[in-house]
Amino acid sequence: MTEFKTGIDRRTVLGGLGALATGATGAFAATPPLPSAPVAINIIDVGGALALMQQAFDDYRSANPKLVSRITYVKAPAPELASKIKAQQDAGRSDLDLVLTGSDGLAAGLEQNLWLKIFPDFADKFPGIEDNYEPAALNLHKAQGAGFGVVMNYYPSGPLLEYMPDRVKQVPTTAEELLAWAKANPNKFMYARPTNSGPGRTFMMGLPYLLGDKDPQDPVGGWDKTWAYLQELGQHIEYYPAGTGATMKEFGDGSRDIIISTTGWDINPRALGIVPKEAKIQTLKGFHWVSDAFFMCVPKGLPNDRLAVVLDIMAHVLQPKMQAYSYDEGYLYPGPAVKNVPLSLAPKRSQEVIAEFGRPEYADLIAKNPIELPLKPDKMVVAFRKWDELVGVKQRKG
Repeated sequence: MTEFKTGIDRRTVLGGLGALATGATGAFAATPPLPSAPVAINIIDVGGALALMQQAFDDYRSANPKLVSRITYVKAPAPELASKIKAQQDAGRSDLDLVLTGSDGLAAGLEQNLWLKIFPDFADKFPGIEDNYEPAALNLHKAQGAGFGVVMNYYPSGPLLEYMPDRVKQVPTTAEELLAWAKANPNKFMYARPTNSGPGRTFMMGLPYLLGDKDPQDPVGGWDKTWAYLQELGQHIEYYPAGTGATMKEFGDGSRDIIISTTGWDINPRALGIVPKEAKIQTLKGFHWVSDAFFMCVPKGLPNDRLAVVLDIMAHVLQPKMQAYSYDEGYLYPGPAVKNVPLSLAPKRSQEVIAEFGRPEYADLIAKNPIELPLKPDKMVVAFRKWDELVGVKQRKG
């Protein structure tokens, strides 16, 4: 996801570091010892995770002044991440300690062998992690993270249609109806480039289920219907923005009438006033959720003192009290990746936003529709390239 700044009033430091952050030794016991002097930590966010979780990192710093002197936050577009880290590693530098990314940045880093393997090498820092994860988050942790990316936040994602009821009288209910609507209303439908957009890639990966394609997990040999559909649909799309934020702004100002959305991208922009509160969502026949997550990745080459602190921070943010921050203003709804994190544990502002801008129908949609894994990282990289070559060849702006 591309970040919207939420501007939430955060609560003060939450005390009591729990079992996940104790550094208890386990079967592998490979974690280096915590440093005797505080270190400075640099965290880069390429998907918007700090909008949810910065307070959790700040809480760690406040509770551990003997370990952390300061935490510096850097933000960058996901497509720039891999080249940035590779350049540092090629130069023998380790300027970035922890990466917060969606599945796109995770995949790009895996392709270039940039990440340090966390599991099972440092499993001693995360006792009971598989038991603590929500089932769908655990699936993402195993299949997508592959030992290199640790799921920090999770949501079922989409793809959802978001539309303005005063402008869309015949709401599409199938993929075929969406194509017909886009043809009858040129340039009124939009989604962003999948490489840098959660809704964009969720739409791309959800279509094989909607269209009954041969193999939803094989973008090369199993997506014939999907690629043909996206190419035809593209004839009625003005351009593909570089990020989701542009689609929300153009939807909000009336330039577009239907866009692709997700649970978080539906709730948060309406809470911020970027999209009218009256906007509605619609699923298409054959709908399957394609889940997504924010991952924590560690670049190779960190010195042991900083690595030890980074691992401790990662364990800290998986505690239920820290996970409750991820309800935020609905940005990645629901957000928590671990069990036993009710909305009542979240800050008051989060509870108010979800009460006003959340949708009662989400509970049923999540309970009654399959939740699929996204493509594996190597397949996702291939899908992004094919989309760029086959679909995104028209000019992109934004």
